Amino acid sequence: MFSVTALGEVLIDFTDHGVSANGMKLFERNPGGAPANVLVALQKLGHQTAFIGKVGKDMHGDFLRETIESNGIDCTGLISDPNSFTTLAFVALDENGDRSFSFARKPGADTQLTVEDLPKDVITKSKVFHVGSLSLTDEPARSATIAALKLAKDAGAVMSYDPNYRDSLWTGADAASEQMKSILPYMDLIKISAEECPLVTSSTEPSEAAKELLAGGASVVVVTLDADGAFVATKDGERVVESFRVDAVDTTGAGDSFWGGFLAAFCESGKAPQDITLDDAAAFARFGNAVASLCVRTRGAIPAMPERKAVEALLAELG
Repeated sequence: MFSVTALGEVLIDFTDHGVSANGMKLFERNPGGAPANVLVALQKLGHQTAFIGKVGKDMHGDFLRETIESNGIDCTGLISDPNSFTTLAFVALDENGDRSFSFARKPGADTQLTVEDLPKDVITKSKVFHVGSLSLTDEPARSATIAALKLAKDAGAVMSYDPNYRDSLWTGADAASEQMKSILPYMDLIKISAEECPLVTSSTEPSEAAKELLAGGASVVVVTLDADGAFVATKDGERVVESFRVDAVDTTGAGDSFWGGFLAAFCESGKAPQDITLDDAAAFARFGNAVASLCVRTRGAIPAMPERKAVEALLAELG
C-alpha cells in the first residue's frame, strides 16, 4: 500500500535568481509541480508514495524522473512522452519572496496523460489519492483525471484535493471554476487558498466557503491564509491555526509542503475522514505549518522539503 498517490503535473520551476554580469535576468532550474511537491514532502516525513503523470522525453523530463526517483517515489505511473515537451514554469519573486508565473505549456507533456496510461494497480493500492486542478485544464488529461478519481473512489481511497489555481493556464475564471468544482463530489479532504474560495464556492469568506464544501460531502476543509496560518473546519466547528513566523526566502511549494505535512499527520492518525474532529484537524494543520515554515527558508520547492527530524525538532522547540 502507498500512503498517498498523486496524479498531475511535475515540471521545471525556473526561479528568479538575480542578474548576470551583463545585466540579464537569471533563472535557476528547480524541480516542481504541486502534486510532486506534496509527495516529496511526504517521503521526507517517512511515507511511501507514488506519482502518476507525464513528462517529455527530453533533458528536463529526464531530470524530473531522476529527481522523483531519487526521493523514493514510485514512478510506475510516470511516462516519458517523445511527442511532447516537459512543462516549464518561469517563477519571478518579489522582495517578499512571493511569486508570479509564466508557463511554457502549449501543450505540455502533463496535459497529454490518457486513460490508457493509468496504472490501475497503483491507484487501487493507495490509502489516499490526491489531485490538483491543473490536470483538468486540457484533454486528454482531464478525462484521465476523472477516470482515476472514479477508480480510486471505488477502491476505497481517501480523496484529497488542492485546486492550486493558476489563472494563466485557463481560458478564464469561469472555465476554471466549472472544472475545479466538477470533482468536488469525490473529495474527503480539501485544501484551498483564500483566493480560491469564490472559484469553488459561492463565497469569498473562508468560513462560509468551508461550510459549503462540508455540506457538499467533504469531511475536512482547510483554507490557507498565507502568513496568517490555516483556517480548518470539520463537522465539529472551525478554527484558525496560526503559522510559525519566519523570514521567507522563497514561498514556492509552501502550500504543497503544508499539505504534505497535513496528509502525513492524517495517515498517522489511523482515522477515517468522517471521524476527524476539529482538534485532530487543527493538530494536522499545526504539523503542516511546521513543515511549511521550514520549506520557505530555502529556494525551490522539491529541494526545500524538510526532513522529519527537522520538523520534529522545530515542534519540540516551540512546545
